[in-house]
Formats: sequence, C-alpha cells, structure tokens
Amino acid sequence: MKISLRREGRELKAQAEFVNGVLWMHFGGRTFSVDSKKNAQKKKRQGASGGNDSVEAPMPGKVTKIFKAAGAKVARGEAVVAMEAMKMEYTLKSEIDGTVQEISCKAGDQVNLGQILIRMKPL
Repeated sequence: MKISLRREGRELKAQAEFVNGVLWMHFGGRTFSVDSKKNAQKKKRQGASGGNDSVEAPMPGKVTKIFKAAGAKVARGEAVVAMEAMKMEYTLKSEIDGTVQEISCKAGDQVNLGQILIRMKPL
C-alpha cells in the first residue's frame, strides 16, 4: 500500500506492506518493521544489519543488480546491491569502508528477510 502525507507543504510518500504479521515500511531510503506478534518496533537500516561486515536483505524480495565484484573496495554509503520488494526497488549500501569478501547472491535470486547478500572485510 502507498502512504502519503503532507508536512510543512511537502508531500511525503512511503510504501508499506504486511508480510507474515510484520508491517514493513520503506521511507526516505530506510526500511522499518513493526512485528504485531511481539508488539515491539524494530528499526533496520538500509544495508548492513547485525554486524557492519555484512549486507543483509531488509525484507523478502528479488536481487536485481550487484554493483561490486568480490575483491572490490567499497566506501561507506556506497551502493552494493539493488533488490526489488513490495513493487519498489531498494538500493542497499555499505555501512563501512571495506573490501567485498564474498557475494552470496546473483541478479534474479529470490532472497529471504535477513539473508546475507554480501560479506565485507573492514579496511
């Protein structure tokens, strides 16, 4: 579902969807989830989550592009993977300066929530 609101004259838009009792919302380049079963809010940054040395899928979806090859140097905030979910394309970015150590997906792969897509070695 699409959500829009007006704040200080600006129209803000977000995309939201329920998946297995979890509300996923994408807004301003970030993805948020609210688990109705646990009644607790979890915030996931677009890109790496858990440890800074990996880029994980923030939601189930399909990998559309891989921007870096194994061994490539990556700066913090640089795009490494694009995926499609909830009828939108998301760009996942590195949260660290590092080197791509392992790529565990390819364009066209269906991925699950939290699946590690790229492992990084910090510089």
